[in-house]
Amino acid sequence: QQSGRRYNLFLRRRLRIDKRHQSKDSIFFRDGVRRIDFVLSYVDDLNKEWEKKVERRKEFESNLQKAGLELETEDKKESEDGKIFFVKIHAPWEVLITYAEVLNIKVPIRENDIPSTVENPLDCVLFPLRLPEKVMHPEPDYFTAPFSKDKQELYLINDESTFFSPSMRNRIVNYILTRCPYGTEEGKKKFGIKRLLNNGTYTAAYPLHDCQYWKRASDPNCDSERYTLYMEWARFLRFYKEQPLVLIRKYYGEKIGIYFAWLGFYTEMLFLAAVVGLICFLYGLFTMDENMSSKEICDPAIGGEIIMCPLCDRDCEYWRLNTTCESSQYSHLFDNVATLFFAIFMGIWVTLFLEFWKRRQARLKYEWDLVDFEEEQQQLQLRPEYEAKCTQKKRNPVTQEMEPYLPLTSQAVRFCISGATVLFWVSLIIASMIAVIVYRLAVYAAFASLMENTQTLQPISGLLTPQLATSVTASCLNFVIIMILNFFYERIAIWITDMEIPRTHMEYENRLTMKMFLFQFVNYYSSCFYVAFFKGKFVGYPGAYTYMFNRWRNEECDPAGCLIELTTQLTIVMAGKQIWGNIQEAIVPWICNWWGRRKARNNPENLYSRWEQDHDLQTFGPLGLFYEYLEMVIQFGFITLFVASFPLAPLLALMNNILEIRVDSWKLTTQYRRPVAAKAHSIGVWQEILNGMAILSVVTNAFIVAFTSDMIPRLVYYYAYSENEDSPMSGYINNSLSVFQISDFPERNEPKENPENFVICRYRDYRYPPDHEKKYLHTMQFWHILAAKLAFIIIMEHVVFIVKFFVAWMIPDVPADVKAKIKREKYLTQKILHEYELEKLKERLCQGDKRATEKEFIATEGRMELSRAM
Repeated sequence: QQSGRRYNLFLRRRLRIDKRHQSKDSIFFRDGVRRIDFVLSYVDDLNKEWEKKVERRKEFESNLQKAGLELETEDKKESEDGKIFFVKIHAPWEVLITYAEVLNIKVPIRENDIPSTVENPLDCVLFPLRLPEKVMHPEPDYFTAPFSKDKQELYLINDESTFFSPSMRNRIVNYILTRCPYGTEEGKKKFGIKRLLNNGTYTAAYPLHDCQYWKRASDPNCDSERYTLYMEWARFLRFYKEQPLVLIRKYYGEKIGIYFAWLGFYTEMLFLAAVVGLICFLYGLFTMDENMSSKEICDPAIGGEIIMCPLCDRDCEYWRLNTTCESSQYSHLFDNVATLFFAIFMGIWVTLFLEFWKRRQARLKYEWDLVDFEEEQQQLQLRPEYEAKCTQKKRNPVTQEMEPYLPLTSQAVRFCISGATVLFWVSLIIASMIAVIVYRLAVYAAFASLMENTQTLQPISGLLTPQLATSVTASCLNFVIIMILNFFYERIAIWITDMEIPRTHMEYENRLTMKMFLFQFVNYYSSCFYVAFFKGKFVGYPGAYTYMFNRWRNEECDPAGCLIELTTQLTIVMAGKQIWGNIQEAIVPWICNWWGRRKARNNPENLYSRWEQDHDLQTFGPLGLFYEYLEMVIQFGFITLFVASFPLAPLLALMNNILEIRVDSWKLTTQYRRPVAAKAHSIGVWQEILNGMAILSVVTNAFIVAFTSDMIPRLVYYYAYSENEDSPMSGYINNSLSVFQISDFPERNEPKENPENFVICRYRDYRYPPDHEKKYLHTMQFWHILAAKLAFIIIMEHVVFIVKFFVAWMIPDVPADVKAKIKREKYLTQKILHEYELEKLKERLCQGDKRATEKEFIATEGRMELSRAM
């Protein structure tokens, strides 16, 4: 019976469609002329608030029509499930030109007459990476000017229906929707589509994609830009191609366009860093056999005869230095002279990246008509939530109009609550990091005992040392904790930012960005900071070890240094985050949309409408780009703050970003509803965060080279303490290990067993032997090394900072040709406007208008001459 009803419904809809003779896979009203600029959907559920929702919708839609918008409703009987109503919205020409002036939208006035820049000599080499010209530049380049209703003759209006692009149209309609009132409730005036979505009056509000992504639209009036983007940009097989940024901007708006421009530029610059990092890694690989330190450790006559002190109290045994042979060889991959070169190179690379991005951004600002955007931003981005929640008003000293405002006392209370919440969560991260450190200290003895007594682990015991096993498991545990804390804090950060009631959209994004970045910075980097700067630095010495909470003995570094452990930590956290992020971005939306996409492919297009297809997709929320930026900036921190420990980090980031661009483009084009177009003239507060991290990276890498790697102690030994002229580094291992008399062990530290009756053991430090008058105090070599480390940090920081600031000073933020084009456009705009005013004045004089005087005519001509002179 149920299947029969479905069949009858199918027949009725088929008859209805046949009568109409129009495919429902269309972006136009039923008349086939008026374009659908926005769609609202709702479900007519009969609950206790049903009447109130009906009244809200009626009032809201009536006010939309009063604002000039045209509506067309699709009954629920026409929908796939028979439950959802769709309200299609069209903005006629009169509405578009009115709000284009309000929003200060720039439109073409004349084709650009400045010749394009000189051709790149590498164009023939880069030809395989290029996209077709019609994809890269779908329309000519124009000089533009802000739209004015009174001067429509100035603009290149060939066709009113296509003069404003679909992204401009949906931006205008969204502006009206967010400010349209729908009644008064509880004595307060209510307005805005966002509130109606939150209270369930409407279920969705979105602009339409122009076609299905896998095939062109059948309507010849449709540009099928979504299909072009999918075929030329969103498929992974196009990973080596440049991005069609002009088309991305045209389809999605400037805000999304600038993100992909930045991500693409960042990926291009990573290529250079990845190549240099790979060369440094290969240098370490090819010189591994020449490393004297690992040779001595692996030599049975040297490392095999050196008895090391136990690495934990009571349960651990004495061990021979050559058991760490493999790990010492692998540590040379990252702890060599090339490490110093790469750390300095990355300090300069990050400056080049930021400076060249400023130039690229300046070019985009001009090409995308964003040069004068900052003033517009302040005027237009007042958040509707701010207007709704701030009941008190005061007079604006500039406009002399009454505006809503938040009292100072209320702001102070909200900021205190917000600050306390952020501080609590940062403290929670620090507590979790301490818990992981305690885990490392507690399980180390267990790993040491297990690996010594388990025969099955003997074949890999040389590679998998207790230190490495502890580091790997602790890193994995730390990564899991990071992801769990992220999940909860994201929701907390949004809640406290909403509670602060920021005034503008930019202010909201900046506050949320700083909260999220502060948390993510501590969350992701705290474990790396611990391994780099604290582990093995406060150990003490045998008989006088230092303890955490007077219970767990502090960790020691491997005899080959802590750098290999920092590399392990960095690799696991960085690679794990990138893999998890891509799975989350690609798989989750795909699963959520699988059912809807299956219906879209299996149903005829005339039974599955364009608005229903888009309704079944995921929503790309206002914070969608925020998370994309955050992910990339955290990655940027990994490849700059700790790059001295892992030269392959830029290569990992490069491979991830090549995939990231295609994953982001694929999900945006195929898995998400079309976002509302939004303007942005830069990457915003992220630029300042990147600048801060670039400066911090110089300091962290200098400290890593000085205190985490063994480079400075080796150099001091080479120049000051080596006694073998033929092989200056021979004897370094013996020199770097101090002697301890086993009989001096207190009962708490002494191992339970000493089957070979060792008398002395060695430990990693520079202290006097037990028979010296300064027994177990630091030797003069220790202070020489410390002085050399501090001197190295000061010298490296100053050298890199001087080079950074010199490079930043040498590279202008705005290219010379862009400056010329901006001046040309301003001059041309003024000239055209003055000529227009002069013509109007002539007409008035000819018509005998008494208000048009000859003096006014002369003054206008004089202004034109002055403009030309300027």
